[in-house]
Amino acid sequence: QVQLVESGGGLVQAGGSLRLSCAASGSIFSISNLGWHRQARNQRDLVAGISSGGRISYADYVQGRFTISRDNAKNTVYLQMNSLKPEDTAVYYCRITTNLYTYWGQGTQVTVSS
Repeated sequence: QVQLVESGGGLVQAGGSLRLSCAASGSIFSISNLGWHRQARNQRDLVAGISSGGRISYADYVQGRFTISRDNAKNTVYLQMNSLKPEDTAVYYCRITTNLYTYWGQGTQVTVSS
């Protein structure tokens, strides 16, 4: 049983910060890449990602404000969200992709008020 459990979402004012966490349990091997996505109308857009070699990428609209990181010992992925804007309001999902399968967290709501 592989599970990705997300936490850290909530309601904040514009300019505030949140840190999303994604804790993985079970056996996950051969990770190709991982990332955080937000729900669009018909898809989950990539917000930030880390390749198996440690290469980090960000969507243009979060560049300079969000930071993705990984604690291998704790099997946890984080998304530090600073200078939040109302446009960042969305459900955020963590994702881990292996050579065989893609795993998703349950989603956590981030709401930013003006």
